[in-house]
Amino acid sequence: MSLHAAYAGQLDARLMTRRAPHSPLRATGWLDGWRLTFGGEHMGWEGALATIVEDPGSQVFVALYDVAPLDEDSLDRWQGVGLGVYRRTRMRVHTLEGDEPAWTYVLNAYEGGLPSARYLGEIADAAESAGAPHDYVMELRKRPC
Repeated sequence: MSLHAAYAGQLDARLMTRRAPHSPLRATGWLDGWRLTFGGEHMGWEGALATIVEDPGSQVFVALYDVAPLDEDSLDRWQGVGLGVYRRTRMRVHTLEGDEPAWTYVLNAYEGGLPSARYLGEIADAAESAGAPHDYVMELRKRPC
């Protein structure tokens, strides 16, 4: 098993159950020194896509999933890894139990562009369902789209 740090729609455990049925939610935590943003507007169907960028002093709320080997390919397909949309990267996630090494997806495009209202709402709903703090969820809901 390897740990996957999900930060956008995959925060929703129900969605992850469909995409990676053998990979249970382990915990939630924070990516310290990273910021949630959007980019690759030309790559998405409804505007810019979620990604993270390094930003000292910022944090991104994540859900950690124990990803079974047979679910890794499925997640890569959903994220468009083979098409060059996203790539995997390794990082440390701060949890209540301490720091955990994990991998996540980063967009292969420059930051910029706006997400659709539907997509942004989906991300905010997923963060809320995963137990993100109220102020984090409200910040997502107030973002321009």
